[in-house]
Amino acid sequence: MKKYVWHLCLASSVLVLSCKSKPSKLDILASNMDTSINPADDFFAYANGGWLKKNPIPDDESGWGIGNLVNEENLNRLKAINEKAAKENPAKGTPEQKIGDFWATAMDTASIEKNGLQPLKPYLEKIDAVKDIPSLVATMNDLEKIGVGNLLSWYIGQDDRNSEVIALKFWQGGIGLPEKEFYFRMDTTSIKKRNGYVSYISKTLTMSGMDAAASAKAANDILAAETEIAKVHRSREEVRDPVKNYNKMSADAFFKLVPSYNMANYFASLGVKKVDSIIVGQPEYYASLEKTLHSVPVDVFKASLRFNLISQFAGALPEAYGVAAFDYGKLFSGAKVRKPRWKRVIKSEENVMGELLGKLFAKEYFNETAKLRYENMVEAIRTAYKERIQKLTWMSDSTKTKALIKLAAIKKKVGYPEKWKDFTSLDIRKDSYVENLIRANEFWLKYNNNKLGKPVDRDEWDMYPQTYNAYYNPSNNEIVLPAGQLTVPGFRDEELDDALVYGYTAASTIGHEITHGFDDEGRQFDDKGNLVNWWTKTDEDKFKQRADFIAKQFSEFAPVDTFHINGKVTMGENIADLGGILIGWDAFIKTEQYKKGEKIAGLTPAQRFFLGYSLGWLYNQRLESIKNQVLTDPHAPAKQRVLGPFANVPAFYETFNVKPNNKMYRADSLRVKIW
Repeated sequence: MKKYVWHLCLASSVLVLSCKSKPSKLDILASNMDTSINPADDFFAYANGGWLKKNPIPDDESGWGIGNLVNEENLNRLKAINEKAAKENPAKGTPEQKIGDFWATAMDTASIEKNGLQPLKPYLEKIDAVKDIPSLVATMNDLEKIGVGNLLSWYIGQDDRNSEVIALKFWQGGIGLPEKEFYFRMDTTSIKKRNGYVSYISKTLTMSGMDAAASAKAANDILAAETEIAKVHRSREEVRDPVKNYNKMSADAFFKLVPSYNMANYFASLGVKKVDSIIVGQPEYYASLEKTLHSVPVDVFKASLRFNLISQFAGALPEAYGVAAFDYGKLFSGAKVRKPRWKRVIKSEENVMGELLGKLFAKEYFNETAKLRYENMVEAIRTAYKERIQKLTWMSDSTKTKALIKLAAIKKKVGYPEKWKDFTSLDIRKDSYVENLIRANEFWLKYNNNKLGKPVDRDEWDMYPQTYNAYYNPSNNEIVLPAGQLTVPGFRDEELDDALVYGYTAASTIGHEITHGFDDEGRQFDDKGNLVNWWTKTDEDKFKQRADFIAKQFSEFAPVDTFHINGKVTMGENIADLGGILIGWDAFIKTEQYKKGEKIAGLTPAQRFFLGYSLGWLYNQRLESIKNQVLTDPHAPAKQRVLGPFANVPAFYETFNVKPNNKMYRADSLRVKIW
């Protein structure tokens, strides 16, 4: 963060005091507020408006808020870890060696500029040598090994209907724009993004040595081919249905869908073990691939592979390639300038070995006292949810019993893994940034392939301890809460009162993630993580009626211009937000702070709870970023994630005296009531 000195001068995440002796910290909730706003009209602006007015979005960001502040702290911590490792010349094979050599090589811009595209030369030559479909498929195979995708989109994960088994799974793919809709929408924003995509492809191909006219033609041909492919894609709403997107078939039957790929040989060469069955999300996409392979000219595929190869490694190539990628990306993010190199390198490094960095990070920055606090908080939320389920009037006793079994079985993972991934075979050297990334992609391909035929490792994490995020995994029936997500920037955990933390973490994170186990998708998985319908038909219909109600509510929001939130796409997150707030509140009113009712900074415990939740969505966002989010993301923008659920929470009405004449008021009959 350019304008703030966090560790020395930070009074709170709101204000920076001069570096004098022992500055006192302001209350973060009170300092963030804009009291000129009526909380019953716009609680987001009331809770966060003071901070938003004083903290413009930096030019290198698409938005700026609480998550960025946490990340800034953590990025500086990771930078210190990297710089220390790079200086100390640690023993070969140690975590410090891998971290230090990756950092040193990625920061060596002189060598990167000198090497140009040389590290990619063997792969560019393979692309140039493609003459027909067999050689095209063979080249796709070679590029797949180093992390460059193609028409196939596959991964290895748990079988949705048998969570004890690791399966080979396929999804629709083959397009470069973020979503199907971008190829067909005729609004000005979408047209601008399509044109920007074509321009980016053309510029990249020209810089790589192709004739400018040929590059321009190839770029337009690639867009045309991807547009045809996108026609076969299912919509964002359709891919949210786990039952309709679970199609298991024999491997032989699947491979026959695209005979030109000779998929048995294709995957054998990638190190994928022989499998008897395959799970396909969208069979119609793969049924169309044979036609695609024969209808699109080979030269168009060659140009696409060339572009995808260079684009995949653009950040590790000479500056011109990274700048071209950024110029295209800012059409979606709205960022005005690129992030400094050291930040880009850390993000790249996290993709390679984020958990290895996280092991050093957690040891230094997340203590056992904090870990215990949040583990206990999970149990408080679990108890509150249990009581809420038991009191439901719309759900039958038989479904309640199964819901409670699932709730009790949810596994909690807090702070950092108990068992760390093994990076022994990850080969990091000082030869080149690109080659380190290539070897890392080969490592991860082998790592994931090795899961086939082995027991599911339910201790594995899919996030790093330093990450500002969290998740619910339906196949493991688990919530995962990284240390980074539990952080309020500028404060030690022991400085935070329960009211703030129950809103900021218990409601917006713990309760949210647990509720994902019972949202429109998560509710379809049982206590063991299997895709099984454990609901009675009547209860299922009642749930869907209530879920449709929240979808309708959120579809009314238009955060920018005519860009309405898609209530069906964001349904799961909106249900989780509302459930998290209700459960978090139920747990909070059992605390001593709530019972005592003492004010802090002039705010009651109840007020601090709702302000604490809103602190979790302290975020200002560029218009381009909001538009892109509405079109691609299952999460509503930050402001609506406060206004939307609060309008359905009875305690919010009581705490802030919301009346029928207020903008956030909804009549009781129009409020969503699920959990």
